[in-house]
Amino acid sequence: MRKNKSVFANIDWFLVFIYLLMLLFGWLNIYSANYDEGTFDLFTMQAEPGKQLFWIGTSCIWLFFILLLDGKFYTTFSYFIYALMIFLLIGVLIVGKEIGGARSWYDLGNFSLQPSEFAKVGVLLALSKYLSQLNLTLDKLDTQIKALAIIGLPILLILLQPDAGSAIVFASLFLVLFREGIHVVYLAILGLAISLFVVTLKFEVNIAMIVTILFAGLFAYLLKKGKNSIKPALFSLILGLGFVQSVGYLYNDLLRPHHRNRIDLILGKIDDIHGAGYNLNQSKIAIGSGGVFGKGFLDGTQTKFNFVPEQSTDFIFCTIGEEWGFVGSLITIGLFMALLFRLIILAERQRSAFSRVYGYGVATILFTHFFINIAMTIGVMPVIGIPLPFFSYGGSSLWSFSILLFIFIKLDAYRMDILR
Repeated sequence: MRKNKSVFANIDWFLVFIYLLMLLFGWLNIYSANYDEGTFDLFTMQAEPGKQLFWIGTSCIWLFFILLLDGKFYTTFSYFIYALMIFLLIGVLIVGKEIGGARSWYDLGNFSLQPSEFAKVGVLLALSKYLSQLNLTLDKLDTQIKALAIIGLPILLILLQPDAGSAIVFASLFLVLFREGIHVVYLAILGLAISLFVVTLKFEVNIAMIVTILFAGLFAYLLKKGKNSIKPALFSLILGLGFVQSVGYLYNDLLRPHHRNRIDLILGKIDDIHGAGYNLNQSKIAIGSGGVFGKGFLDGTQTKFNFVPEQSTDFIFCTIGEEWGFVGSLITIGLFMALLFRLIILAERQRSAFSRVYGYGVATILFTHFFINIAMTIGVMPVIGIPLPFFSYGGSSLWSFSILLFIFIKLDAYRMDILR
């Protein structure tokens, strides 16, 4: 085994550079979203820009500590970290502080801590540990159940808070299993369920049933290639029709009223720009008013006069679109695409299955946040309230994203010490 003298040896500086650019650009937009002419709340802990600087500074301490640890630490203590995160998720249901209708936060005086953000690290480490076992294959049902249970347990606890946005992010880790060999038929089932859910809500139940029958026949044909497909067709048909009939219960009884309103807005079932659709309407106005080059830093009127609620957190992309325009938005998206492509490239070159699974998991989580956050600000998806990584204001999210990323950077640097 080769020992590196420096904690920075073999570090992928391209990822670090993109990370620092995102932190800088994100902080500038948080400052702009809170800017009040005549004040200079740069370093005060009473304002969001000063607090975010504190979170950035403390993140650097976390990152140095992560790089200082031996790469074997993350494989050795994966299950312990997972168990600790589950304990915190259970605890927040009992003693947590309720914010925005969800009991998702620990109250720490001047600060609040959201355990679901850090649970992403624990779940991804445990999933990577489990899937990296020798002779393990996802072709076996018991292996699939155990992998899904690792992901599903925190989802259940988060739904009890309730926090649908975070639950969706955890559910996206299901996609990592396809890289590791789970049958693609599960992806088809997932896509079918989403399609039927939307069709049932958008149109009449009878139309959804017709679509279900067509999908069941197609699914059975693809599965059996047209031979002996009666049994899988009937099974698919029964499941599909049962799912269609249950959509009403899922929608009306499990989702909260504001969630239903946001979905109805996207589906065009309601049009309420002064009520449920206010945030989305103001978001579109802010982004659209930026034009090609934007109104300029600190010159966004929608931003300055607080027309868009939560503009430094969930709707930070509105500030980017208004003040930096199409060009600034394109640069932001380009930074994320560069980060994600680099993560995938590095994940594929790993010598251990643990590091590969973890790398794909980091890319999946960051992509899910990036895609949903921007999609909801432009009206493509319902507003579910998840932050834009490294841009949105918030200590818990910044810490968790930074820890996620730099654990992988450490694992990638450690790959040269792992025997094939």
